[in-house]
Amino acid sequence: MDTLKITEYTDPGCPFAWSAEPARRRLQWLFGDQLHWELCMVGLTERASDYEAKGFTPERQSAAFRRLSEKHHMPMDFSPRPRMAATVPACRAVVAVRRHLPEQETAMLRALRVLHFSGSLLDAPETLAAAAEQAGVDPSDLEAWMAEPETEDRLRADLEAAREPTRSALALVHKLASDGNGGHRYTCPSYEIQRQDGVSLSIPGFQPVAAYEVAIANLAPGLTRREDPDDVREVLDWADAPLATAEVAAIRSTGVEDARAELGAVAEEHHIGFEGIWHLNRVAA
Repeated sequence: MDTLKITEYTDPGCPFAWSAEPARRRLQWLFGDQLHWELCMVGLTERASDYEAKGFTPERQSAAFRRLSEKHHMPMDFSPRPRMAATVPACRAVVAVRRHLPEQETAMLRALRVLHFSGSLLDAPETLAAAAEQAGVDPSDLEAWMAEPETEDRLRADLEAAREPTRSALALVHKLASDGNGGHRYTCPSYEIQRQDGVSLSIPGFQPVAAYEVAIANLAPGLTRREDPDDVREVLDWADAPLATAEVAAIRSTGVEDARAELGAVAEEHHIGFEGIWHLNRVAA
């Protein structure tokens, strides 16, 4: 079977990466195991003070979250936080889980995102512990794994790779960010899609799902494309976690309001900001 490897450059704290989850979920539905996903942590901020030095305050963050949630319909608590939070500790937690329980890595990333965009401080020990529990990881194990030198080495390798965009990615420099040292880094999410023979395409920065579909079609036209699901129950049964309205809408290839109406009949919502995350109500279903 033909497969493609997608390296996703991302960060648990990035609201654009969170806003792009509907597109990723759509690709997962369409192509399934024909796509092999690997995560690379970008590490937006080492310390909360890095935000403060740039003048990015909880109030500015709140306004940005509100604006992005209104535009992309992903759930975000946009009430001002008591302080800014660094993202590298959460990146370290994802890498630690990758090393020891690789099958739980994506669950850890998802749990961190949901907690962060529900209002928790991403760098707080209690947030990391809660995410671990939600991802099926023992919090005490996570704490020990994060302290291992091998975890730090792997994290630094991720951060370095995120600051070495390909020549093709550099051709779209407006989709990249400054690395702080005169160079550039990938923004979140950025995809590098590679075929088995080594041929690859760079898709840096936030993009519509059609950009990924075109890249996949050009790299591997022989991949089998799954039909759209018949209803939202099929989507929620398939998913590995509760899904946001916009994620369900993307998978169903329908509008957000139509998806919300369908979801209300068979699912229960955890409301966050303007939107919510849904899990199947087995009794109603």
